[in-house]
Amino acid sequence: MNNPFETIDARLSNIENLILSIKYPENPKDISETGEQLFTIKQAAEFLNLSVPTLYGYVHRAEMPVCKRAGRLYFYKHELTDWLKAGRKKTVVELANEADAYLSNQKKKGEKL
Repeated sequence: MNNPFETIDARLSNIENLILSIKYPENPKDISETGEQLFTIKQAAEFLNLSVPTLYGYVHRAEMPVCKRAGRLYFYKHELTDWLKAGRKKTVVELANEADAYLSNQKKKGEKL
């Protein structure tokens, strides 16, 4: 026999999800207060050209920025863009320039190399 409290809890969760889906539509475009673009998991996956399960994996491992509200995941567009940029690999020329700048800075300090 089913636990009546589990049944009540499940039904209340369904009601809450229905109310939230009415209040916050499936594909919110902008947050009026900040003007920042907000994506659902499907929209974020499309924006990043990744699958939804891949995004869930990143979120589960806390490897990407996410907002969670009422059991739903939301992503700010600018945070996703910053996350992508953080994974950028530097070119050989950029690394050489950084190394030269570091070495010249060390020489100015008078440190022995």
